Amino acid sequence: MIVRERLRPHVFRLPVEKIRAGYKTDVYFNRTKLILEADNHRTGATMQVFHKIRGATVVGTDQTLAILHLGAGYYRDRERAQRLFERYLRLERDAYRLWLRIGRLRWEEYAAVGRDLFEVSQELDRLWVSTFLDLEVHSLYDGEVADELETVMLIEGDYSTFAHLETVYLGALTDGTMVATNTGAVVEAANGKPVMMFGARHQGHEQQASSGYAAFIGGAKGVSTDEQAEWWGSKGIGTIPHALIAVYGGDTVLTTVKFAEYIDPSVSITSLVDFDNDCVNTSLAVARALGGRLWGVRLDTSENMVDRAIFEEIMARGEAANTKVSGVTPELVWAVRRGLDEAGFGHVKIIASSGFTAERIRHFEERGVPVDVYGVGSALFDGTGGKYDYTADVVRVNGVPLAKKGRRYRPNERLHRVDLMALAGTLV
Repeated sequence: MIVRERLRPHVFRLPVEKIRAGYKTDVYFNRTKLILEADNHRTGATMQVFHKIRGATVVGTDQTLAILHLGAGYYRDRERAQRLFERYLRLERDAYRLWLRIGRLRWEEYAAVGRDLFEVSQELDRLWVSTFLDLEVHSLYDGEVADELETVMLIEGDYSTFAHLETVYLGALTDGTMVATNTGAVVEAANGKPVMMFGARHQGHEQQASSGYAAFIGGAKGVSTDEQAEWWGSKGIGTIPHALIAVYGGDTVLTTVKFAEYIDPSVSITSLVDFDNDCVNTSLAVARALGGRLWGVRLDTSENMVDRAIFEEIMARGEAANTKVSGVTPELVWAVRRGLDEAGFGHVKIIASSGFTAERIRHFEERGVPVDVYGVGSALFDGTGGKYDYTADVVRVNGVPLAKKGRRYRPNERLHRVDLMALAGTLV
């Protein structure tokens, strides 16, 4: 999905002080900025951003623009800004230590640190000279598909004002493009069936919002946390965890009944049915208890376990299995579907999760396996070999082509000129 209405910079809630100070930047870029400023070497440069794989779904351009919006510029007094930033870090740590006991804290105990933190941030901001509107940026939109080596973004301006931002915006582009492209491959393999992004546990929590947004752009119909859904105005969805079944004594039926009793009625009731490694019988038991209120069952059998129905079928045949029998297999899905249909529960949907990849989903779809929804997690974060890494190079200096050997300026007619004033609005 291409998003032509760019996200505003405030959506990302970026750590302004840390980005401006280069705290999240590869050190050699910080040293580059220092040298250029100390030498008063103001040079117009064109930074060309691209990646190296074919057919990637680009996500991260709006976040890059937000990074440029708050981070392009310089401090009037670098040494003073550095001292203030070091103080800011100390105050931030002090404030967090206090916040850990907020319930027992009096305002007066926090006020001094909170006030100092505000004043340091304010003074840093007053020292900051923004050059965002001096830049010229051409970029693809989030959701557009880029070819191998195709230019995704061009950033033009005084290089000393944005040299320190490369690490941060390349990271945003790499992560976003990885998740969006992998999600797109899974969605295509699913052949029109909904894909749910269950990937929150496969990244640090700081990346949830960006990864959830990237999965949405890639075609996922839902995500598992509210923060993953924040940027596109939605909420997280989910079923029942194994842990809840365990604390209800391993009783899946009772757990699902409690879910139906206490969870908002607008939430579709979906039961996790592999706790006893007996998906067919557990599905039937839950369906009999819930009747028409049961929307679906989720199969999440571990890849090293053989479900009871599959084991009994193998034993009944009296011969060795000739296909994979562990985990959520096509045969298990068919067994659950038959059991539900024969008992009059044809309305109950089947969600399949646990280790699904685009290749595995494609295999299921080619065989006509009756899965209604796929839940996918770790496969969306597969960036093996750095295949989604972005590269940025200076390719023109003062309007004249100049780049390292093996690189060259590659204009791209598909790039859209970004209206920086309209994007920043009153935030500039």
